[in-house]
Amino acid sequence: MWIFRGALKLMGQAMKKLLWLMLCLFALPAAAAIDGAQILQKVDRNLEPESYEAYRKLIDIQPDGSRKESVLYTLKKGRDKVVALFLAPPSDKGRVTLRLGDNMWLYIPDVGRPIRITSLQSVTGSVFNNADILRIDYSAEYNVEAVEEQKDALLLTLKAKTGEVAYDRLKMWVDKQHLLPVTIECYAASGMLLKTLHFKDIKDFGGGIKRPATLETDSPLFKGYKSVMLWSGLKKRDFPDEIFTLNYLPRIQELRK
Repeated sequence: MWIFRGALKLMGQAMKKLLWLMLCLFALPAAAAIDGAQILQKVDRNLEPESYEAYRKLIDIQPDGSRKESVLYTLKKGRDKVVALFLAPPSDKGRVTLRLGDNMWLYIPDVGRPIRITSLQSVTGSVFNNADILRIDYSAEYNVEAVEEQKDALLLTLKAKTGEVAYDRLKMWVDKQHLLPVTIECYAASGMLLKTLHFKDIKDFGGGIKRPATLETDSPLFKGYKSVMLWSGLKKRDFPDEIFTLNYLPRIQELRK
């Protein structure tokens, strides 16, 4: 009897250990998903404050070496409100683009009213599309499917939350030290690589903002073409919601200090 009771006790202890191990194994995927989401949110805030103003120069380089340059004054509030005013070239000066979540508009002074545009179009004729130019937080558009730890980087595999997002999937290599993106590959739902983004030249903008000042992109769909985005004057600034409305677009110029 004593031996039988001892065997039952040992079996009970073994079952407890097995149950604990199973609970740990089931918890691992959830923990990894939480970590990936936290990393992506940190990447968002390390790239820009939640609300800011900045100047950007877009340089589009043609296969023959010719260039077109655009200068934009950009404002962002929260995770998904962005507006950009064109300062150059003269042919585009005064145009304004607005993004509210998945919805985008272009205001042309001569037309006098906003017109709808899509994320995959490009108001500049660039390799950068409207989703790139009016980028909102990555964590607002994507869920983290997987995180892979590499030598100097974390590879995040991201899946679009809705079919309205410009890219179905992203592969984002994040620098471990700075938690900033180094390279992002953008894919269609078919698995086709649409473009690659390269983040370069980390710069201290002041106010605790330290991020890449240069973003370059190339695409197998636009062979020989290249686009570059240069950041300057990035700083925290709060704005009322009124600014991110269709009626306010003709007045965005008034916000430049």
